[in-house]
Amino acid sequence: MNFNEFNIKEEIKRAISDLGYIEPTEIQEKAIPLLLEGSDIIGQSQTGTGKTAAFAIPALNKVDISIKAPQIIIVCPTRELAVQVSNEFEKLSKYIRGLNVLSIYGGTSIERQIKALKRGVQIIVGTPGRIMDHLRRRTLKVDNINTVILDEADEMLKMGFREDIETILEDVNENRQTVLFSATMPQVIMNIAKKYQNNPKIVKITQKTVTSDTIKQHYYLINERDKNEAVNRLVHYYNPEKSIIFCNTKNKVDDITEQLQKLGLQCEKIHGDLKQEARMRVLQRFNKGDLQVIIATDVAARGLDIQNVELVINYDLPDKEEYYVHRIGRSGRAGKKGHSITLTTPREKRKLINIEKYINKEITKKLIPSKEDLKLKQMENFLFTIEENIEKSNDLDIYFEILHNLFDRGYEINEVAAVLLKMNTEFYEDEKSKDDINYKENKKNRDGRNSRDRKGSNKDTTRMYLNAGRKDKITKKDVLGAILNECNLKSQDVGDIDILDKFSFVEIRKSKADKVLKILNDNKQIKGRKISIEKAKKR
Repeated sequence: MNFNEFNIKEEIKRAISDLGYIEPTEIQEKAIPLLLEGSDIIGQSQTGTGKTAAFAIPALNKVDISIKAPQIIIVCPTRELAVQVSNEFEKLSKYIRGLNVLSIYGGTSIERQIKALKRGVQIIVGTPGRIMDHLRRRTLKVDNINTVILDEADEMLKMGFREDIETILEDVNENRQTVLFSATMPQVIMNIAKKYQNNPKIVKITQKTVTSDTIKQHYYLINERDKNEAVNRLVHYYNPEKSIIFCNTKNKVDDITEQLQKLGLQCEKIHGDLKQEARMRVLQRFNKGDLQVIIATDVAARGLDIQNVELVINYDLPDKEEYYVHRIGRSGRAGKKGHSITLTTPREKRKLINIEKYINKEITKKLIPSKEDLKLKQMENFLFTIEENIEKSNDLDIYFEILHNLFDRGYEINEVAAVLLKMNTEFYEDEKSKDDINYKENKKNRDGRNSRDRKGSNKDTTRMYLNAGRKDKITKKDVLGAILNECNLKSQDVGDIDILDKFSFVEIRKSKADKVLKILNDNKQIKGRKISIEKAKKR
């Protein structure tokens, strides 16, 4: 089926068409009809399966724009997801005049959000903590709310938001439509569904492996500043006949193309701002074999005639997991072997894990070759080429004659061979760069954050005392999630987290300590327990 078959407003269909969506994904095809008829549902699907549009389209279809008050609430575990979901709603509602979407989350001005609520919005996308703040202040009116959507419910429960979620559901009209999306279905989710949903329909999408087994997938952990050098080395090391390097933005493609050309890499670019003629010219050269490398945005991942690609390099991790599949699918086609490389910075390890979950496959870590590794590899490749040519060559008489003339003049065979090799080879040389550019993990966790188990205190951090511990079933992840979500901090701002039986300690960057004290002492909870936090006494 396609989206035109759904009984939805023409304005939504126009927006869907603009986004390039034609056929709904499995979760959309199953969930949208149920939501349009008003059913409560429990949707189980992984990130990247199109679940946001699955609940956004029916929600937008039922909004009454004549009512300038909240009618739909979407609750998300993090501010990043809230922004992402809000953006999706705005794209899908671009032709619905008078419809307003507002994202509300901690770390930004609550006064600005209050003003926006007073002006009138129909759709609220927010994190549990900030939604609760507005409910307590009575700045968020729930009289007209007809739908509550819990997105990534399992993540919210892991982060200790169960009580907030239950308070929100209890405050809203019980005749509402309640929609729950979750990647996993632990018993606590089913308990919430049983208590707050009305005869919910279950929509479950079984995740399959979505990438070809013919494609080798590797990632390299490096700093952002070393990416150009890494690309240059990897292309020289693997020496593919054709390779594509993907960046997320057109500006990035322009910059990287220029920088890699300065490093001596023969490459050209493709993105949406190039005229069709210029793009076709690059593609023709690439497909003929006159060009080894193209650098592109995701426009090159779909619809373009690109053949026989051996290597795909993700210079940037894609914004959506499905883009990763489209990108690496340019190689390993028609049963041929392919190779994909993803350059990952320490901050992006979580995105990489989400991609692994989406494709249901682990991506293997490798190390960027050193300069010496690269020279040895190039030497090996060149020796192989010489051997191939020796076996194929028949008419060598004229070349033997040249060699004999050189020997007669007193030159040694080793000198002649070395000079000929030098004339016909170009080994990788870059004196400016370091020999080893791999990022040193220093006992990193799988998600890329510094290990929270190291001993000792950092001089740049303040040690905090938290009145909850193991007996309260508090974990390091719960504490970290509460701090990052409520206080708008980055993982680098949080140091050691020590969970003891009745209390815990956490190290916070000194410049952020007062902010954490102020926010977390404002009636906040972790796993249903009201918490207090203060600066710890010196050990």
